[in-house]
Amino acid sequence: MGAQLGARQQIIWINVVLITLWHLLAVYTAVILVPRMQIITILWGYFVGIVGGFGVTAGAHRLWAHRAYKAKLPLQLILLMCYSTAGQNSVFDWVRDHRVHHKFSETDADPHNAKRGFFFAHVGWLMQRKHPEVLKKGALIDMSDITGDPILAFHTKYFNYFKLFFCFIFPVLVPYIVLKEPFYHCFMGICFIRYILGLNFTWSVNSAAHIWGNKPYDKRINPAENLTVSILAMGEGWHNYHHVFPWDYRAAELGHYLFNSTTVIIDLFAKIGWAYDLKSPSPELVQKISKKYGDGTEPYLGRSPSHHDHPEEVPHPDHTVASN
Repeated sequence: MGAQLGARQQIIWINVVLITLWHLLAVYTAVILVPRMQIITILWGYFVGIVGGFGVTAGAHRLWAHRAYKAKLPLQLILLMCYSTAGQNSVFDWVRDHRVHHKFSETDADPHNAKRGFFFAHVGWLMQRKHPEVLKKGALIDMSDITGDPILAFHTKYFNYFKLFFCFIFPVLVPYIVLKEPFYHCFMGICFIRYILGLNFTWSVNSAAHIWGNKPYDKRINPAENLTVSILAMGEGWHNYHHVFPWDYRAAELGHYLFNSTTVIIDLFAKIGWAYDLKSPSPELVQKISKKYGDGTEPYLGRSPSHHDHPEEVPHPDHTVASN
């Protein structure tokens, strides 16, 4: 028991220092340098943030972690480029941790267990060694659909190069060369404030959306409907719904695009055939579950979803993304 507790509590001090320093430099950049930047440079940073966010929400999350839809080769490549721009972990690591999170949510096997408090769920989990249960359960997760995908295998093998180029080098050089913004401004703006904001928006799904909000679909679980998180994280804040129906490509019952920009873009790709087999539950199933387990509150701006069968949350190894 004591050995297990020690392993769980072991702090990774280099992560503590780097994460803290990155945030301090982001604050310095926001206060001192952003007022001196051209508006178009700031808009570029905002655009880069959206690109990276889409790679996380539509790529790592809805496509690869949950197989909520399928993507043809051009869209897969776009999503990998976008995901690289976000500068997070490899797709393999992201998907494994997320599948463990869903399967063992709010237990010691959950990498960012919200029952350990806001700070731990938000960023503290990255400052400690993983709990032994996370490692144990993570080793049992079926990842054959990820390891068996040659495109993802190539991206994982050279991930650090993709991350360095798409997350830092290219976004910094564009405003420096094209917009004639001072290099120092470009470097600090992209590498710190844009990067840190993107990370915190993603982290808020693990923390805020697991603590604050209503629960119209299942009052027995921690995840909640959080409008603020949904706006910041491109539609990922409708979390009570998502944990009840994780295989819905919209990650929400909601149809209002303003609060689910990821769905807007996926739907646009679906119109040209690059995204297909978009999964969502029947209205009857949603109503049945909501009536039985919900807290009686109404979701924001609801609409009736389309009809699809109920797939497994974690895909069978045969479930692969189309590459034609």
